[in-house]
Amino acid sequence: MLRLRAAVLLLVLACAGCTPVSRLPALDAKVVAAEQRREQISQMRSYYTGLHRVDNVAFQLRVANVAFCKKQISAQIGLYAVTPQSLPQHFRSFAAEALNLTWARPTVISVADNSPAAQAGIRDHDEIIALDGELIPVKRTAGWIGGWLRANGVKPVRVDLRRDGVDQTVTVTPVMACSVPINYAVTADVNASSGDKGIIIESGIVAIAKTDAQLATVIGHEMAHTNLGHLDKQRTNMLIGFASGLAVDAGVMVGGIPTGGFFSREFARSGARAYSVQFEREADYVGAYYAARAGYDLNGTEELWWTLGQQVDPNSLRFAKTHPLAPVRFLQMRAVAAEIAEKRAKNLPLVPELKPFATAASPPPSTY
Repeated sequence: MLRLRAAVLLLVLACAGCTPVSRLPALDAKVVAAEQRREQISQMRSYYTGLHRVDNVAFQLRVANVAFCKKQISAQIGLYAVTPQSLPQHFRSFAAEALNLTWARPTVISVADNSPAAQAGIRDHDEIIALDGELIPVKRTAGWIGGWLRANGVKPVRVDLRRDGVDQTVTVTPVMACSVPINYAVTADVNASSGDKGIIIESGIVAIAKTDAQLATVIGHEMAHTNLGHLDKQRTNMLIGFASGLAVDAGVMVGGIPTGGFFSREFARSGARAYSVQFEREADYVGAYYAARAGYDLNGTEELWWTLGQQVDPNSLRFAKTHPLAPVRFLQMRAVAAEIAEKRAKNLPLVPELKPFATAASPPPSTY
């Protein structure tokens, strides 16, 4: 017992010698709390500035490329309104101050350029009261508005709003647009991705996209993945690889050698990566068309891939494991821009040149 106590005492004395040695300045807890709130407000404003940029570009792409989105379409007006109650919990205590929100009515914080909402004269900071006389809830506001518009379709909508304390009514006529969810996330990654729950555009890629045209090619790229069914194709390839590996595992095990499913796992991994680089190049190609159809000038959009290779991921200059080399993406974007410019000069439809059997991804001939 004495030995145990001595050991504990020695450990305590040893730890005492491993502590910081500087005399740090004392900080008032209230001052720290005030600075924390100030920085949270700044971060929230920055987040919603980025969200507005993504939403604005995404809306142009959604409308211009509705013919490509098959059944994933819905009526939209290009407006985003919230209340503090409808925002994530960690935003609520300072949301009203950060975004000039009210607790009583949803406040518009984003209106897409050239959208039905913009054309009707709706502005940021307008308080939206009702759609066709139906009061808008203060919780889950954005989701409620989206659902209401899906049910209403493209019929004109009477929107009751309050601006600077004065009530007024405007009429908004929704348009059909692609409805795949496109979300904005603040992360340290320079990336965008597509999945079963929609598209995620991360703040890192938004930051290096110097123009909205460059951002449009990124969002268009992810929309192309969705519309062309790349995720389902990768899953099919993975299953084929898994089945092939399973057969090898079974054959080896017949010989009395256990594999632990090694070949199944490795063949499935290889199957999932099959055509990955080609899928990414195809998404770059089709996504560029989506951006052009939305009215964006592709000249200079290839510089995004220069920035990626030079400043963000130098490995993209040398390795093409799942994505094309950055130089390939740079040159392809420049070539696609020239292809689209030639079609415009000849007054031809801005439709990607797909293989004959890929008709599901092609819009009607009259669509430009």
